[in-house]
Amino acid sequence: MDTEDIKSDLLKYVSNENVLIRKNLFNSTVLDIYAKSIIEKQDVLFFIAKDGLNKNLYLIYDVERDSRLTQAFTGEEFKVNGSLYTIIKKCELSTQNRKAIQQYFEFTQPKLLGLVNSFGFGDRIGLANAAHIRSLAKSEFKAILAQQSIRELTRTNRTPAEVMDAAVWAVFQEGYKYGFGADADHLKTTDDIDLMVESGFKMFTFDPGEFVHNEADKIETQLLNKAIKKINWAGLNIEQKILVDKYANKKFNISKDLQIEADETQVKRAVLKYGDALAHIKKMYDHLKTKYSSYESEVEVSVDETESVTSPFEHYFIVNELVRLDVKLISLAPRFVGSFEKGIDYKGDLNLFRSEYLKHIQIVKHFGFYKISLHSGSDKFSVYKIIGEIDNSITHIKTAGTSYLEALKVAAIKQPELFREILDYSLSLYETEKKSYHVSADISKLKSAIEYSSDELVQLFNNNDCRQVLHVTFGRILTDKNKQGEFVFKQKLLNCLKQYEDVHYEILINHFNKHLEPFKRV
Repeated sequence: MDTEDIKSDLLKYVSNENVLIRKNLFNSTVLDIYAKSIIEKQDVLFFIAKDGLNKNLYLIYDVERDSRLTQAFTGEEFKVNGSLYTIIKKCELSTQNRKAIQQYFEFTQPKLLGLVNSFGFGDRIGLANAAHIRSLAKSEFKAILAQQSIRELTRTNRTPAEVMDAAVWAVFQEGYKYGFGADADHLKTTDDIDLMVESGFKMFTFDPGEFVHNEADKIETQLLNKAIKKINWAGLNIEQKILVDKYANKKFNISKDLQIEADETQVKRAVLKYGDALAHIKKMYDHLKTKYSSYESEVEVSVDETESVTSPFEHYFIVNELVRLDVKLISLAPRFVGSFEKGIDYKGDLNLFRSEYLKHIQIVKHFGFYKISLHSGSDKFSVYKIIGEIDNSITHIKTAGTSYLEALKVAAIKQPELFREILDYSLSLYETEKKSYHVSADISKLKSAIEYSSDELVQLFNNNDCRQVLHVTFGRILTDKNKQGEFVFKQKLLNCLKQYEDVHYEILINHFNKHLEPFKRV
């Protein structure tokens, strides 16, 4: 067979279903080729295939076609079986080869998503994004695939480049050409921004939580007047009296159903609570837009990981002041009423949540240039139902931990002894690892893993206490090593997920269909 015959034989398998095509193309190596990854560029055929548990990128081209394109990819060349003139090049799914793929295939470059419904699929392990893409098959939501916070990067010892690698290779494997976002999540410093720009992230979530003064809600008036003087007024670029007078005892008509007003004390509380945070956001924004003036980016502001609820007036105040400070945002994550704990459904009065959420939506529509972002969005099914019923609203949902839990579920189903070890280890770490997370698990309600049958292990993923124990200990599970310097669990878990990839994908697709179903419009 000549090169064109070989390429034609593979191209005929391209379809809407990403089935695996088994082929023996070189030596005795048997490849399982992802059908939707097969694509031709400048007479070179590209595809991703598995050889056992390992995936690689492959290029097929005529021996005389060796070009700048083929040379852009680092790999090992072989002769295709039965052909004297056809080369197959085996390339690792590395950062260098990912950058080459992005150079030649525009659909693998992250985009600005803008004002559309979007869903953030955080992937702490790096093997879930293909299933995330498949879960969107019947949804209008756009995907943010490369999403990781600095806290997650630190706990998993991953780099931003590795997160981007995983997302891009998943996009290429799935032949996903509808555009995806890349969220540099919960950035706290300008150094964080620099780190994420370097790897091509486009959405920057600023987290000024350390500058939010939660005590402002309850502080005595005398102390309030004293504390407000210490706010970073230079960073706010306005005098205290002018800012307070701008809002105190004023009525703001948000919509025909909502009018917002606050007395002087309420305004001062808002200023104390969020003033330093606004100044920090301005500093972060100016750094991004000045240092990287020609770099496409969009900004989310997150004040969700705070103790104090963001009132409708405070929401209006935050956005109105960001407008004054010339900070353009694409989304805002307020701290909503109720409890958005990690890995479990919403805790709180759903009627009150609906009432308050509708006010927040009216404020968003009043300004008209950003959307609400829902953080800690994993498994908040009761809240999704409420939000999904609201017409003409645009939402961003952000998840991360739930994909990790679904990965552990694969281990519980297919390798229960491995999961038992992970569960016991997680239980021993919970009290230490929970400190920076909003959780309430009671480990006294959980037993040693050996006391659960294999069927009961799987049912533990319906247990809120167990879910949160597993959720917050991910960093240690994915990084701890034994005395020999070998990973205690990481490699075993990765091998399990690779071996049972079809199960992993199916579990994730079903799980995220549950997340997305409430948002479907009839």
